[in-house]
Amino acid sequence: MSPPDTTPEQAVERLLEGWLGLDPGTVGSAAIRRAVQTRMKAIGTDTPAAYLEILGRGRTERDNLVEEVVVAESWFFRDRQVFDFVRGFLTKVTASPGRMPVRILCAPCAGGEEPYSVAMAALAAGLAPAQFVIDAVDVSRKALGRAERGVYSSNAFRNPDLSFRDLWFRIENGSFTIDEAVRQCVRFRWGNIVDPGFVEGFVEGLGGPGPAYDVIFCRNLLIYLTGEARGRVEASLDRLLAADGLLVVGAAEPATLRGRWVPVADSSVFALRRSPPGDASLPRTIPPAVGIRHRAARSPTPAAADPPPASIGETAVEPGQRLPSLDDVLHAAGSLANARRFGDALACCERHLEQSGPSAELFFLMGMIHQSAGDLDRAEICLHKTVYLDAAHEDALLALALSATRRGDLAMAERYRQSAARASSRKAAS
Repeated sequence: MSPPDTTPEQAVERLLEGWLGLDPGTVGSAAIRRAVQTRMKAIGTDTPAAYLEILGRGRTERDNLVEEVVVAESWFFRDRQVFDFVRGFLTKVTASPGRMPVRILCAPCAGGEEPYSVAMAALAAGLAPAQFVIDAVDVSRKALGRAERGVYSSNAFRNPDLSFRDLWFRIENGSFTIDEAVRQCVRFRWGNIVDPGFVEGFVEGLGGPGPAYDVIFCRNLLIYLTGEARGRVEASLDRLLAADGLLVVGAAEPATLRGRWVPVADSSVFALRRSPPGDASLPRTIPPAVGIRHRAARSPTPAAADPPPASIGETAVEPGQRLPSLDDVLHAAGSLANARRFGDALACCERHLEQSGPSAELFFLMGMIHQSAGDLDRAEICLHKTVYLDAAHEDALLALALSATRRGDLAMAERYRQSAARASSRKAAS
């Protein structure tokens, strides 16, 4: 029962928090009210109190409300460098003689764009369908239905390079239907990642528990959850991931994790692994290294970060010497940060600021470094500078929304979230 002073709207928010682990501040109370009003109109209910009573009767209306609240939008090869990195990892792993099929989990999977992208990347790398298994899970039954149909509008294709669309899709009446060879590589199933027993029923329903997953995609979900729900999800991810497996998360999410995770890439990949047993350099009370990202560089195959050149990372530029490019500085600072040399990484960024002036990407990187080092105040300052220079910097807006939520400023968090959504929509339309 809800406390007597709880409004019906607040009670709905608490129900969503219990079902999905959703932090209402990350999507905004106004968005939840709109979802409730949409459902009330759909079923002909006049008051929030009456709607709340209907919600308590069973799963049907609960699922309908969830459909209105969850964000199930994605596109193929979103952040292409992530799939380039994972493709290299899959190629390396499957080269081992007698290797069992590589197991990949995408949760949440939205309308199937991400797991199908993984399948296309694996097939393009020369892997046979028998060499990998992709399980795709989502809490939205509507999104899963769309994924299983495999029919998409042009909005699902937002990258400059669409050669994959010509190869793997059939065009019919303005829609794009995915090739059956790709569809057969992915197994879709409903599931709630916040449940402690997540995936167990899904895997059993497909013929047994099976081994752990070699790669888990869990991108842009953790930022919507309460701290308690994030802890439950992280425990599930830790349980499901193989000892040497990869966890791929969203740009603002590594610092929300509290386990012993370390980055395995220094570009815009955000792929993490557990730190080796006995490594005391990563105490659990300190946020893990963030897998520092920058937009310009691309890392097509997984490799350990090279030490940055001393001329970029640790010494001043002599008179007459060519100034390092922004891309060089981002790479060097990212490498230093991923080696947990946060002070050196920040000094590298600050030297470039003095020599070449402000840059949105540099301030964003500095914000991620401060965040990884546990200095959330300085991180937020850098993120504000990022959006001052680039008001449509989606990753910085999402990070600021998370920061505002931590402070309890839910109204500001909602404004940042809405700004990020508008930035994403404008990119899709361009």
